[in-house]
Amino acid sequence: MYKRFISLQWKAFFRSASLGRSLGLKIFMAFIAIYFAIVFLLLGIGLYPLLKEALPEEEPLNIVNRWLLIYLGLELMMRFFLQTLPVMTVKPLLTFPIPKKKVVNYMLLQSLFSFFNFLPLLLIVPFAVFTAYKGDAGAAAMAGWAVAVYGLVLCVNYMNFLLKKKFADNLKALLPYLVLILVLYALEHFEIFSITELVASGMEAVLEMPFLAVIPLLLLIALYKWNQNVLLKRFYLDESLKGKVTLAKSQDFQWLRKFGDIAPFLQLDLKLIWRNKRPRSLIFISLLIMGYGMIFYPNDAYQDMQAFFVFVGIFMTGIFMINFGQFIPAWDSSYYSMMMSQNIPLKQYLNSKAALIIFSIVLLTILTTPYVYFGYNVLIINLACAVYNIGVNVPVLLLAGSYNRKRIDLEKSPFMNYQGTGAAQWLIALPLMVIPILIFWLLNKFISFDVAVITLAALGFIGILFRSIIMDMIAQSYKKNKYAMINGFKQTGE
Repeated sequence: MYKRFISLQWKAFFRSASLGRSLGLKIFMAFIAIYFAIVFLLLGIGLYPLLKEALPEEEPLNIVNRWLLIYLGLELMMRFFLQTLPVMTVKPLLTFPIPKKKVVNYMLLQSLFSFFNFLPLLLIVPFAVFTAYKGDAGAAAMAGWAVAVYGLVLCVNYMNFLLKKKFADNLKALLPYLVLILVLYALEHFEIFSITELVASGMEAVLEMPFLAVIPLLLLIALYKWNQNVLLKRFYLDESLKGKVTLAKSQDFQWLRKFGDIAPFLQLDLKLIWRNKRPRSLIFISLLIMGYGMIFYPNDAYQDMQAFFVFVGIFMTGIFMINFGQFIPAWDSSYYSMMMSQNIPLKQYLNSKAALIIFSIVLLTILTTPYVYFGYNVLIINLACAVYNIGVNVPVLLLAGSYNRKRIDLEKSPFMNYQGTGAAQWLIALPLMVIPILIFWLLNKFISFDVAVITLAALGFIGILFRSIIMDMIAQSYKKNKYAMINGFKQTGE
């Protein structure tokens, strides 16, 4: 039966209507996967000598054991945002005499072959072999240690699915758990209770008694059964067909009428964000990203890397611009053909999108001004980045939107959701992020900080000054690609 499932998925992949359109993206992702595989392998080989050189008074194995819990926590966070449960089209299977348990088991077992589970092996195995070779621990002890660590990694794999099932559609439900994490961090920081030392003691016990490696494997089986029970309870045809009952939210945004011709479009955009899951999630993400500066601004290692602060400034003041703007006009894909059949001036439509994004940039810039605490240079860079976003990046995103061809389901979660993602979304990163950083770095290095900041702001002001002409050019691009976009938005394949 499993062989038949693999055959069905293989045929579905190659017979998909979106295969040709997404082939470039798949090839790009393959190169990214190869790159990370090489990085993890090199890190696995060099981890022992690097730790030995950096902290010669401590054993590398003890250091790794102390940091293991933090690594697993970071991996869980990464998987939560990037990994999804492998799925297959199960609705047609529900009408056939196929045991539900077999389909569920296939989906769960398939997840074990995920690329996310392959990468840690490239880190764990070389380090274990190197440690055994150096004689810090016996071969049997390191084999047990490697099995235990990899068992915990696979536990993270199944724990991620449980968390996504509960929290992916309701970020606010995560708050109590975030508070718990902060409490544990405070206990660790003030040396009241160390959970990392507790995990390290457990791994030391595995080194002394390798048979204890069976404990993570038992935990893995328990998490597997838990996922199995959750999926079996939802594995019914009526479960997938019944609609989700929600309380209708009514907001007319009448106060937007004072914005003139673009007011109707602004009302539609705000209603779209207010009423739908995926765009509404972007608001919470934007607010969370405002804390991004706390990672870099207090860190002494970045004080001599002013160009990196440009990335932080572009990112924080423009996170809504990036997340929302890269999918213009795909947000309206379900009714885009109807809009294009009306007598709607494209320039007005695009001006409304630009106005919404510019408002978000101004608001996020105001909310991030307290970072002036870390120096006036930080505030100046953020302001210059905000102006650059308004004058340069907003038109660039709108222009890239004329090449969008993929529709979006507004009710899907944004996490690990590549629906609506095409080559335009990947290529747009170059002008958005790389170019301003490169301009600032060159001018700051060879002339001065002031000239670099002024240049970034000046480019933004030039874009604002010639905004009307630029919007006319962008509108022409939308007219040129009008029918290709309508045809693309009609395609349901992702």
